[in-house]
Amino acid sequence: MNPATALATVLVDELMRCGMTDAVLAPGSRSAPLALALYQQSKIRLHVRIDERSASFLALGIAKRSGRPVAVICTSGTAAANFHPAVVEAHEAGVPLLILTADRPPELRYTGANQTVDQVKLYGTAVRWSCEVGTPEERPGMVAYWRSLASRAWHAAQQPDPGPVHLNLAFREPLIPDGDEDWCEPLDGDVTGAWTKVRAATPGSVLHVPPTRRGVLVVGDGAVNVKRYVAAASMAGWPVLAEPNGNARYGDHALSAHHFLLGVPEFVDRHHPDVVVTLGKPGLSRPLLSFLRRAEQHVVVSPSLARWPDPVRSATQVAQEAEIPVVSGDDSWLKSWRTADLIARNAVDSVLDSTDELTEPRLARDLVAAIPGGSLLLAAASMPIRDLDQTMHPRRGIRILANRGASGIDGLVSTAMGAALAHGNRAYALLGDLAFLHDQNGLVIGPQDQRPDLAIIVINNVGGGIFSLLPQASFPEPFERVFATPHQVDIASIAAAHGIPYARLESLNDLSKVVAKEGLRIVEARTDRVANAEFHARMREAAQDAVRSLLGV
Repeated sequence: MNPATALATVLVDELMRCGMTDAVLAPGSRSAPLALALYQQSKIRLHVRIDERSASFLALGIAKRSGRPVAVICTSGTAAANFHPAVVEAHEAGVPLLILTADRPPELRYTGANQTVDQVKLYGTAVRWSCEVGTPEERPGMVAYWRSLASRAWHAAQQPDPGPVHLNLAFREPLIPDGDEDWCEPLDGDVTGAWTKVRAATPGSVLHVPPTRRGVLVVGDGAVNVKRYVAAASMAGWPVLAEPNGNARYGDHALSAHHFLLGVPEFVDRHHPDVVVTLGKPGLSRPLLSFLRRAEQHVVVSPSLARWPDPVRSATQVAQEAEIPVVSGDDSWLKSWRTADLIARNAVDSVLDSTDELTEPRLARDLVAAIPGGSLLLAAASMPIRDLDQTMHPRRGIRILANRGASGIDGLVSTAMGAALAHGNRAYALLGDLAFLHDQNGLVIGPQDQRPDLAIIVINNVGGGIFSLLPQASFPEPFERVFATPHQVDIASIAAAHGIPYARLESLNDLSKVVAKEGLRIVEARTDRVANAEFHARMREAAQDAVRSLLGV
């Protein structure tokens, strides 16, 4: 057996023994040993994509939803560079990925050989661990090295701080099996599981939050142990301010209009908490971040003490676990929050329901209310997730995801595909037109690859809608050219080119039909950027005027 085949066979087998169930391959020549080893491993579900960026975001989506490391494999050269955006997102969002890049052997580097770039530590500080595996050789001890290396990579991607791990694999030719099965030592691993069994570290001591009825629980992206902390906050009489992708906006204590409440200075002045506890990484709402900045006691709960989210540097204590005590007393604090939230939410709903025209905020609100229990919804990191944050009513039984690690719009079609495949149930994606166009290659699926049950709903306002809500819009002359990113792309033609069913959502009355259908499909909803900006302003003014009226100011 040639060394390239031996290394690939052992590596793939050991990752399977560790527990890997999915791998994504972007085909190439230098990565042939890994591709053939994966093809032979029936216990690993293989996904093949022609574009490396699409492949890496597909792997990200699978890992994000499943919580298990997923391998993504490519050949040498710029193929590996195309993984970088997904690696950055996985790093920032804490998603476990195994990046396996094939490389030329050392003697071909720095010689001008084809498809040869410097791949050693290619992703810099965006990985939890990076290893130059070394060119395989037929000598005793290699199998133990390869298997222990795979075990280390598998666990480094998960503990103590989940994220991407990079293995750079230099292969000499021949790159395909030569028919000879002999090797200088047995290639088999431990039949009982991984070569190296790693025990998770014992969590640190529990931080006991000071007893108070005047507390607030904030839940952002990537939060863990959500049900436990929501239940504790409810018992303590605290309001829960949950971003949609925190998956904690349910129950009687969950607010849905805190974005607007916290934009009213008079409300904030009268609702100064004794302590704020945050899970995950908040970041959708500037008023919420300003609220955190004013907190005198801000406890950040983070699974890892190596890195923790603190976007406005307001954290006073950080712990892996926290205990929110039950305190007796009246519920005036919670009632005040809930009363104001109901007033603001009703004002927002009145604006949303005041027109029969299809608007972006109402589409977001109605979509999340209409999808069946057990569904997955992935929202683009720009306006769609913010529209959900501002309009979504509390509800149970759905999972909401967003690529908010680095908050980019790249790779979202592929991420949605991967998340839907891992979810195994109804899935929906709410994307802007630019996010959709940015990842058209994510629609390219080979005839032997599984297609998810996924509705990709594209809000087409012919450009970048979020810019119309930012100060840049006050410069009308250059705005359309250098910020708005207008285009003339026909979404229906893109769907036709990929053989994907297409529908145009003309009215929100037809949303139930869109939700009820099955299979991979594209739904276009056309809106107007300028009208959307004006509509958001009406929502904000209505909500904040209602709150001020409640406060008597």
